[in-house]
Amino acid sequence: MIPDDRRHPLLIVGSLAFDSVETPTDKVERALGGSASFASIAASYYSQPQVVGIVGTDFTDHHMSRMLDHKVDTAGVERVAGETFHWRGRYHSNFKERDTLETALNVFESFDPVLPEAYRDAPVVFLGNIAPELQLKVLEQARGARLVALDTMNFWIETARDALIEVLKRVDILLINDEEAVQLSGADSVVEAAAHIRALGPKYLVIKRGEYGAILFGPDSTLYVPAMLLSNVVDPTGAGDTFAGGFIGHLSSSGSLDRATLGGALLTGTVMASFAVEAFSVDGICGLKAERVAGRRAELEAMIRY
Repeated sequence: MIPDDRRHPLLIVGSLAFDSVETPTDKVERALGGSASFASIAASYYSQPQVVGIVGTDFTDHHMSRMLDHKVDTAGVERVAGETFHWRGRYHSNFKERDTLETALNVFESFDPVLPEAYRDAPVVFLGNIAPELQLKVLEQARGARLVALDTMNFWIETARDALIEVLKRVDILLINDEEAVQLSGADSVVEAAAHIRALGPKYLVIKRGEYGAILFGPDSTLYVPAMLLSNVVDPTGAGDTFAGGFIGHLSSSGSLDRATLGGALLTGTVMASFAVEAFSVDGICGLKAERVAGRRAELEAMIRY
């Protein structure tokens, strides 16, 4: 983890949840999940995350400590009467497909993000996978935002497309997977989808492709980083949010969007996501030593340097 005096504020707004996950070999009940949880912990190695979210009274000090131990600022997390958002799912043997068995929004259904005054000047903002209307509301309050990254999913593309198109006009970076890119654009290929989506507003598009790595499309270059080759995948649930946290955390710490920095952010996101999938919940990304992160990054760089 980088020293506090080098950490840059990064506003993260998203879900804080409990995940109950079953895989072909193991399972976990009501473990910490949600886009803001994974993204903030991953980003904490490079920046100073400030989290806005909502939890119920069943969200204990133990769950909050997973973020606090990484010096994530949780002053923007609202605790209200009721139960925390809960998702239950089961993965198939290939870990690529999963079945959602239960989605209980609980207190998240009434989430109305209000940024603490101290958060409104954050120069970098990451809007996690929440309703586009809420993402727009955050941007209206984020007066200091100079770089905005956004994640979304197929549900919002299908059910809130107009609002999503509006928020895309106001973001710099969109992070989605390849299926979502095709769905959003109506294109037949990732390359065509990238051109269409960038015309909607985002200067940069990052397409997450799971075990096939990630591609960044920008005005001056296209960058690609493969995924880490892992022998043991335990739980891929938070991989995408972890990638996003590492990616935007890296950009927040650098203050630049040149080719080298963007490539470094892709590497960082990929490395952090590789740790996430090796354990349930946020266990894989908590308490990582700097030498271990650097070693895995060097391993990834060696794969693509000829």
